[in-house]
Amino acid sequence: MTPAFGTLRICENAGDLAQKGATDLCDRAAANPGRTIIALSGGNTPKPLYALLAQEPILSQMPWDRVHFILGDERFVPPSDPASNYGMVRAAFLDHVPIPAANVHPVETDGVTLDEAAARYEAMLKGLYGADTLEPGRPLLDLTLLGLGPDGHTASLLPGEPVLKVRDRWVAPVPKGRSEERVTLTYPALDSSKVVAFLVSGEEKRETLDKILSGDTDFPAAHIRAEGEVIWFADRAAAGRWA
Repeated sequence: MTPAFGTLRICENAGDLAQKGATDLCDRAAANPGRTIIALSGGNTPKPLYALLAQEPILSQMPWDRVHFILGDERFVPPSDPASNYGMVRAAFLDHVPIPAANVHPVETDGVTLDEAAARYEAMLKGLYGADTLEPGRPLLDLTLLGLGPDGHTASLLPGEPVLKVRDRWVAPVPKGRSEERVTLTYPALDSSKVVAFLVSGEEKRETLDKILSGDTDFPAAHIRAEGEVIWFADRAAAGRWA
């Protein structure tokens, strides 16, 4: 079977998914002679992948001085909060690798409003990109890691929320839809990627993934259309009949 969009890579289990995803990330960064901008996903699925980035052999192979990490979305909580995506990625690998502090770009959540946090993050991204308008053929992001919720959300593009219709901003606030407010990259920013890699693990994602791979467009994740390549890393529990 062929997915409605993207390429499907079957992984034996969550550990194999982490290994394949981490190796792919490292290989792409090492092969890029210039700066590499990688958008990180939150949630539980990528944690084992992130941990591998801080371990050999990947630790020594990553060009840390040339890699910049941003967040695909963030909960509007302090970095010390257990719900913080930035706090999670710091604990998982950023605090354990030789990356320049200037290459890590968290969302500001202290001393700002939700709208200000989104506006400042967009301004930061425009500074990295070197322009205020996204240009076809010049992606903002080299690699974007995305998760998939059982409800079909990805990043903080939540079902039924106004953020799904935002096309004139790179970053938007998401004040409703979850217990905590959020900031997320929008479709235009996420689509401006050389590679989008979905990381999907667990039986609870199987039905949603099956529908998306089959062409169902009722889910936010089904509307991601990267400028370059889309890859689905799915373990057998999530892949179901596609495995």
